[in-house]
Amino acid sequence: MLFPNKVKYRKWQTARKNSKKLSQKVETRGNKVSFGEYGLKALSQARITSNQIESARKAIKRHVGKFGKVYIRVFPDRPVTRKAAEVGMGKGKGAPEFFCMEVFIGRVLFEVSGVSEEVAKEALRKGSTKMPLKTKVIAKV
Repeated sequence: MLFPNKVKYRKWQTARKNSKKLSQKVETRGNKVSFGEYGLKALSQARITSNQIESARKAIKRHVGKFGKVYIRVFPDRPVTRKAAEVGMGKGKGAPEFFCMEVFIGRVLFEVSGVSEEVAKEALRKGSTKMPLKTKVIAKV
């Protein structure tokens, strides 16, 4: 699983959750295929956990084989906290449980190189089934 080695703050403040604004926010960075030939681009907004990233990476890598190269373009750096089960209100914030990343429309999540177009599209399609958001496969321009 992916998680940061060291963080400045163990717990982050809760982000604003205005769904109308979040659904319209578009990425300005990381929205083009840079390293590979084909990429998996987000078409909706969601939080992606490190487990989801790892399972998608495994699915893609299994399909492209040993000659294909997979690039991960996202990294989960946001800690999500939870209090233990059946704990009353108050007594502070819970401990960090896992790490996630806020992904907005247009972000390239994975890239693939070294394989044919059909293999790359099928691999990225299999990886997209592990993601909690809508995606599409794009080619390098």
